[in-house]
Amino acid sequence: MSAVLRHASVLLVAGLLLTGVLQAQRGTTRGRSFEPVRLGPHIGYNFDADALTLGAQVTLPLSRRVELYPTFDYYAISPGSAWALNADVKYRPPTRAGALYVGGGFGYLRTGTTGDVNVNLVGGMESLRRAFVPYAEGRITLGNGSAFQVVGGVSFKLR
Repeated sequence: MSAVLRHASVLLVAGLLLTGVLQAQRGTTRGRSFEPVRLGPHIGYNFDADALTLGAQVTLPLSRRVELYPTFDYYAISPGSAWALNADVKYRPPTRAGALYVGGGFGYLRTGTTGDVNVNLVGGMESLRRAFVPYAEGRITLGNGSAFQVVGGVSFKLR
């Protein structure tokens, strides 16, 4: 991937994150009834890299069913290092508890000195009825850095 396309992708992801933060703040100040911003750590396993992953995620509600979902993952590989920065959107289909979600977006995977922009597909479930939100999800990354990983973690609601 060319340097120009890589920089443009990073700027697009940053713009999406900023838009999501502003929308989430505006939604909570207008008294809308959707979940607050959530953030927290996660741990998982990437099957294609055969590596443990440690990371963090932020959930920024845009509406009752749609959330901006940036995540960061660090992969414990040897030798070298790898990390990913993802900008996904989650959709909650209408279910009784609202625990299931599906979504997708873009991710930047950096391995050693090279990086690739890829497409993500995510799906999972989380318990929104607590002050802290445990969750489990699967992520498929399609592109030059194709991979499948599962993670579990906990997010904390910010009021």
